[in-house]
Amino acid sequence: MLLHDVADRLNTVADHLPLPDQIHPDPGLSEILDDEVRHLARLLGYLAGESAFRHRATARYPSQATATVRRTTLALAQAAEPTGAALAALGAAVHHLGLLADLTHKAPGPARTRAIASAHQGLVDRLGESRTHLARAAKHLRAAADTRATPAVTAPSPPTASATASPTR
Repeated sequence: MLLHDVADRLNTVADHLPLPDQIHPDPGLSEILDDEVRHLARLLGYLAGESAFRHRATARYPSQATATVRRTTLALAQAAEPTGAALAALGAAVHHLGLLADLTHKAPGPARTRAIASAHQGLVDRLGESRTHLARAAKHLRAAADTRATPAVTAPSPPTASATASPTR
């Protein structure tokens, strides 16, 4: 349940990011990026904190570390990498949006037009990259949550010769 919940939260951040045809350099996009960077930073902090907490608990109480606990801890830790990459991509998107805002104050001309097109494409690419990283992290968490540990089946030991020999009368 925990892993699915975190995956849902990552997907929610991705869903709030605009699609390429919805990306316009306006203050509304700045607000969206502000909100989603904050949400994603909290999620990354949660992943790191929960992973560290579980790691310490496993070290202190090794007898309580079941396969499920270890799998969950590892999944949370592994989700931190693509989540951090998504956050970095959003940081780069903020940079491109800032460039676009600055370019509106430059004198019109072919150089400005090319710079605007380049900054806009960079913004589109970084938002897409962020969505891709978030989808990868969510997919990994769901896969880990859906993996069931197969119970260890002990094969019955073959009967020994003395146990199978019928008693003589």
